[in-house]
Amino acid sequence: MAKYSTGNSSGSGSGGSCELCGKASDSLTEASVAGATLQVCKDCASHNDAAEPKEERTTGGNQLSEQDRKRRAAQRTARMDDARKGDARHWEEEGTSYDSDPLPYLVSDYGDRVVEARQEAGLQSGELADELGIDEDDLLAVEQSRANRASVGGSVIEALEERLDLTLSESA
Repeated sequence: MAKYSTGNSSGSGSGGSCELCGKASDSLTEASVAGATLQVCKDCASHNDAAEPKEERTTGGNQLSEQDRKRRAAQRTARMDDARKGDARHWEEEGTSYDSDPLPYLVSDYGDRVVEARQEAGLQSGELADELGIDEDDLLAVEQSRANRASVGGSVIEALEERLDLTLSESA
């Protein structure tokens, strides 16, 4: 039943209100709409998920098919889950202790400064990371101004400052 169900849980044709649009009808049919089973009028029955093949159904001109939307949603969920969990394997393998390598206070535009200096040096992010012996994910976190959330160590900031000849940390 829908959250705002009319209480009509009996079968088709018993009368009541459509659980999708609210229109009173004597002939309601059961339909699966967005994963919920609802009693709907004949006008809303076209929203029945089971009525047409999911991989061919689109919601408009250049909209994605149901299959593509589900695939993209799964990819977004996986990325968010990876970000939430974090991948500490490279920290553990290298034996880095971020407690002994604290991140300094950074200037507000530190990410933009690193990107600009790296590009002026004619380097790709992977090349710079390899040259400095740091994880490319840490470099990308700095460039995207999320060094603190990514637990980037202060030694990464120091290496970037030295190699790119720029200031990223605020003076105390």
